[in-house]
This record gives sequence, C-alpha cells and structure tokens, in this order.
Amino acid sequence: MADRLSFSNIIALAPMVRVGTLPMRLLALDYGADVVYSEELIDIKMAQCQRVENDVLQTVDFVAPDDRVMFRTCEKEKHRVVFQMGTADPDRALTVARLVEKDVAAIDVNMGCPKEYSTKGGMGAALLSDPDKINAILGKLVAGVSVPVTCKIRILPSMEETLSLVRQIEKTGVAAIAVHGRFKEERPRHPVHCDYIHAVARAVSIPVIANGGSLDLVKTHADIEAFREATGASSVMLARAAMWNPSVFSSGGPRSLEEVMDEYLKYAIRYDNHAFNTKYCLCQMLRDKVESVLGKKVQAAQTNAELSEAYGLQDLYKQTQEQFQAIRDAKLGGAQPERLIMDGDVTTMAVKFERREYSPQITPKMVLLEWSRKEKVDQPQYQTVQRPQDRAFQSTVTVDNRKYRPSLWEKSKKFAEQAAAVVCLRALGVPEGRVGEGNGDLVCKRKREERANGGAEEELRKKQQLDDGGSNVAANGELTTTRL
Repeated sequence: MADRLSFSNIIALAPMVRVGTLPMRLLALDYGADVVYSEELIDIKMAQCQRVENDVLQTVDFVAPDDRVMFRTCEKEKHRVVFQMGTADPDRALTVARLVEKDVAAIDVNMGCPKEYSTKGGMGAALLSDPDKINAILGKLVAGVSVPVTCKIRILPSMEETLSLVRQIEKTGVAAIAVHGRFKEERPRHPVHCDYIHAVARAVSIPVIANGGSLDLVKTHADIEAFREATGASSVMLARAAMWNPSVFSSGGPRSLEEVMDEYLKYAIRYDNHAFNTKYCLCQMLRDKVESVLGKKVQAAQTNAELSEAYGLQDLYKQTQEQFQAIRDAKLGGAQPERLIMDGDVTTMAVKFERREYSPQITPKMVLLEWSRKEKVDQPQYQTVQRPQDRAFQSTVTVDNRKYRPSLWEKSKKFAEQAAAVVCLRALGVPEGRVGEGNGDLVCKRKREERANGGAEEELRKKQQLDDGGSNVAANGELTTTRL
C-alpha cells in the first residue's frame, strides 16, 4: 500500500518509558522527527483496555479497567506513530495489535530493553535468547495486522550470533529492524558498537534503524547524519538526546531549553497529560538545572495547574480547562448533569470521581471528614455495593442522618466512596477540594497539626514507657483509622 509507513531514510523518536507519551511525540514531530515511537506498553495491561474516542480532547484513548489511560493518540500523529509493545505471547500480541492498529502507523515489538520490568516474563531483551518465540510473535503479527510490523533489538555477544538473529528476523516479513548497538549487560555509559550495526545493515535487505548514539556521537542535528554514516544504517533513532532537548530533530538548529519546555507543557495542557508524567519529562529536560529556582518549583508541583504556574502558563491552563468543560456541557445538550434527585430518602446526582481533577494531597472524602468535624456531626459512614454483572461499585454515604449516592457506578470501591463524598459536598454547597477550589488549606492545616500532635504524643508515650519501666501500654486504649 502506498500510504504504509516507510522506515527508509527516517529520523525517529525512540521508545522511552515515561517519556514517549503524546506531548513528547507531538513535540518531536513539530521539530522534525519523521516517526515517533510510543513508550513500551505491556500486552497484558493493554489487552484489558477499551478503545474510547475522547470527544473532549479529540483523542483516542485506550483505557484500563481502573480508568487509567494506558495509551493516548490523536489524528496529528496517526500516520507517523509506532506503537511499541512488550510481549512474550504471540496470541496476546496479536490481540493488542488488532486493538490499536486502526489508530497507529505501525506495531513494534520490544526485544532490546534489559530492565527487569521488561525482561520478567520473557519480554524485552529476554526474547533474544528465544529465537523460536521471536519467530512466533513476529510471524503472527505480520500475518495478522494491516500495518507494518517492526522490532527493536540489542546486539548479541558475538557478531555471528547477531547476524544470524537479524537474518532470521528478516524472514518473518518485518518492515524494519531497529538495532541498539550495545550488549544486554551494557548501559548508556558504555560506547555504542557502530561496527555491529554496520554489519547488520549489510546483512539484511530491509531498513535498519541505528540506535544508541546519544552518549557521545549525537549531540546536535548535524551529528545525526554522521551517526548514520558510521553505522551504515538506513535510518537513525534518538532516545536521550531527544529526551534532553527534542529540538535536536530540527535542521534549523537547537532551540533554547526554555522555549522547548514551554512548548512541551502547552501540549501537556492541551491533551490533559498526567501531571506526574509531565513533571518527569520536564525534569529530564532540566537535567543539571533541576536544582535551579524553576527546577525546584517543578519538583514541588503536584498538578498540571501548579506546573503551569511555574512556567507562567496559568492563564492558558485555566482557559483550556474552561474549554474542556464547555465541550462537556455542550455534549450533554444543555442538561444539568449535577442536578440533585431524590431516590426515596437518598439524595442522588449523576457524577463520577475524576482523580486528576483533585490535588494528590486532598480528596473529597478528606474534605467531607473535615467538614463533619468542624460542624460537630458524626463521622461520615460509607456503605458500598458491587454489581455482579460487571463488578462495578456504588457507594452511599450517611452524614448528619442524611444519605447521598452517585447514580453512576465506579470501577473500584475507593472511587465509589469518593464519588459519594462528591455528591454530599455538592448537595451541601461545600467546595470539594478540586484543583483551584478552596478548603485545601484547611485540610492541609489539619493534617499538619495531626502530624505535629502525633509527634508530641509519640514523645509522651516513650516517656511514659520509660517511667513505667518499659511496659508497652497504650495511653488511649485504641486507635481508629479512617481510609481516605
């Protein structure tokens, strides 16, 4: 097919765990990358996902049973993104490939990662010692999906073994082979073996993508062509050089780190990227500047709102969130989704708990507990039921002799209880601790006081034990804990 992705004469963003998410991939494309790889995604987790068209973000999301977005993509990268999976099972690999093939340009199998999270279960570099399984996985994928299939390997202990392996891989029908020019036990500090990649490129007729030059060979865009020539490869794949500054793909020269981080964060805001992932990528770009004033702000941030403030993009963040909410409201056709409805003696509301909307230190349950203490009413009591047909959960919370329940079901007991707390707080007209709302200071102040009091109580307990000759007697009789 004429529109199939070509791996000849390309420069690619390498697959990198926690780095190769949507904002970084789009930024790399903007700066000149021809192809971008996703981070390695494990087949077992992906096989449980549902494909969801996100009309708010204009993305396609692959969502796990616990509501985590495992893979997010969009139309802008559809014809240039390669989905990399970690797998050791041909059938499961095919299941995942078929799940994503309509939304990506190619499928890649990770056969080079030496880290334990990849090699356990026989994935990643562990596959290099199991050629029969390599044949089975790649053969099944090539025959079973409509997009090109590739793989990424490391070199084997000898040249002969390496060449034998790549010739075998070529026979499976893959479209290209990416070769990280280091042995399985070597790490980035070790020099890349360009001679091995050069021999591989001569041994096969399909495109070979050279990888591993970021240590000392590729520091600027001008170095990419030199690395290509040194390895004799058709194409080049960049990992750390791109992670540190994705403008390395730009033929016009590198952009300032400040500009690059700004553009990255704008994509993270636009596509509602997970705050901890955004923070991780920004810290990788900061490198030795991570202890600067800006770096410390980034490290202290817990939400995208706080990251945006660190970079002076708080207005953009606020406008984007308002746009998202306007789209949600429009999709509901003018209905009032948060209208309170009485179901017998229970106040209900059609809400779900969205964890990303709340600061990591504050949850609706925490806010409701603090409110009940302030108002001197009994502590909230939760009753949760599970629906047998899909194992979803729904919780009812009782506060001040009144009951509150979300009419929507959640995929975990924890989220169901948080949703019940949301209904109660909204019915009471109390801010629930969402990012940008009040009440956070009150809760955090109470937690700080508890920690301080806890320290004082611990000192008192130790003193009493010494006075009592070391007897282990609790002063208050019992300790009640509440899961928030």
